[in-house]
Amino acid sequence: MNKMNPMQIFQTSLELPAFPRGYHLVTRKIEEACDFLAEIEAGILHVFIQHTSASLTINENADPSVRVDFRSHFDVLVPENEPHYTHTQEGSDDMPAHLKAALLGNSLQIPITKGSLNLGTWQGIYLCEHRNHGGRRRLVLTAYGSSR
Repeated sequence: MNKMNPMQIFQTSLELPAFPRGYHLVTRKIEEACDFLAEIEAGILHVFIQHTSASLTINENADPSVRVDFRSHFDVLVPENEPHYTHTQEGSDDMPAHLKAALLGNSLQIPITKGSLNLGTWQGIYLCEHRNHGGRRRLVLTAYGSSR
């Protein structure tokens, strides 16, 4: 008979500094904020951003041109100053930022294996800043899983 390890739940928040518009790797900052990962044998880290004009995604972390292409593509896909936008009081980048965030999403789930995030070799976690001056961004980091 296998002895089951008890489930543990941890939660913290991480305030990221203001980043310029673009796609920024934040994997290390998240790992550093989650000192409790070492206590989890197998589980999930849920990362949630508490904002509607920035988003999160996982993608290639090695070649910086990926970030340039992300921005170029999303700026073409969701351009500024469209005449059909009615939410315009906060600037021409605001409504497109909300749409981009809706497309990419506000949360991620990442496996935890033997105390570490189980990302692929070339995967990193990105903060996608869609505003020209978005300000600080707050993440809620919740981990749950069996103890080590």
